This record gives sequence, C-alpha cells and structure tokens, in this order.
Amino acid sequence: MCEHCEASSTALSRRSVMAGAASLLAASALPLARARAEQPQTSTPPPNAVAPTEALDRLMQGNASYAAGEAECKDYSVGRAERAGAQYPIAAILSCSDSRVVPELAFDQGPGEIFVVRVAGNFVNLDGLASMEYAVKILGVPLLMVLGHTNCGAVDAAIKVVKDRTELPGHLPDLVKSIEPAVIAAHGRHPSNLLAATIEENVRLNVKRLIDDTPILADALAAKKIAISGGVYDIATGKVNLV
Repeated sequence: MCEHCEASSTALSRRSVMAGAASLLAASALPLARARAEQPQTSTPPPNAVAPTEALDRLMQGNASYAAGEAECKDYSVGRAERAGAQYPIAAILSCSDSRVVPELAFDQGPGEIFVVRVAGNFVNLDGLASMEYAVKILGVPLLMVLGHTNCGAVDAAIKVVKDRTELPGHLPDLVKSIEPAVIAAHGRHPSNLLAATIEENVRLNVKRLIDDTPILADALAAKKIAISGGVYDIATGKVNLV
C-alpha cells in the first residue's frame, strides 16, 4: 500500500471509530430522553412540586383518615384522560407484595398520586432501586418511603432460615437472603418480639440503602429535593407508624 493510501486508510479508520462512538453515546441517551418526554415540559410547576415534608404530611393525614374509616369517597374515572398524558405522584413507596397491604388505600390516595414498587419483604434490589431513581429523576417525586407491615411472611421465613436453618424451595432462598441482615441485627438486641423487631430493622436497613444510592438519590437528598422515610403498616388497625 502506498503512503498516501495508508494515511488515508488510517484517517478513515479514526473517523469511523469516532463516528461509532458518537452513535453509541446517542443511542445510550435515547431511553432517558424518551422517559423525560413522557412528562410535558412547561413553565408551570407540576402538581407534585411540593416540599418533601408536605408530601409526608399528606400521606400521614390520608392514613389517619383511612385508619379511622373516614377515607374520602373517590370517583376514579375523574381525571382519567389527563392521567393518560402524564403522571405526577407525590411519593414513591417500596412496599411488600402482601395482598393485605395496598399503599394507595392505606394513604387514601387516588390513581397517579403514588408510585409503588412491590416485592415480598420490601427490600431494595437493583430493579427497585432503578425504579426509585426513575421516580425521582424523571417523575420529580419529592418523597420516598420504605413501607413494611406487621406479620410479614417473608420476614418470618427469613427468621426461620437464620434461627432454625429451615430450607426453602425454589427461588425463595434468594429472596430471604436479602432480609437476613435485618434478622441478624434485630436478634442481636434480644427483643421480646423478634418478628416485629426484624420488620422494623428491615425498613431501617433499606431506607439506608436508598440514602446511600449514588449519584441520583444522594444528589437529590443533598439538594433537599427529596426526603426518604420508613414506616410499618399495621394490618389489624390500618395505621402506619413511622420508623
């Protein structure tokens, strides 16, 4: 190959690499751009542009009404067309999958007002963490909450594995493994009710994991754009107690 051809080939190769890298960067930005496009861009503050303390107060007032049997009677068809275009939840809640726990009802909120992530045992895994990041970064949620509940079967199973070396079938061992640190931490305090203590400890540990998430949640916390809270829902009374 002549020197001129070799130089031209090298330049072309470099241009190809640069073009390929630019295409890759553009492609990686598409999902985030599409997600942001879901929310209308206007100069008017969105309905969920409230202080984290206000969002928490709203949830707890709603829970007080629910526990007292005074929940607001809602027509869920109202606003359905508007909700088709965008969502503005005031809180993102990591909840257990337990069928007796329904965050929207427990906090007396309607469709579009709470962004709910559910997994048995209400622990933070990578999918749940990404969902919470999405809620903050794209939806502008001002409050995150980890919501445990009384008589949690997943937590009880984790206690049996740790204390009695119970062997679970299928993929259950992988699930309860994420709850075992809470069992160990609670057991070390020798509580009179290990299940209740572990449920609370599990909430605390997962609140901490959200707090420690970088960069999205940590940056939002540092800027005081969000707050992260924890609570335990009492199935018998319907009341949520903050942890």
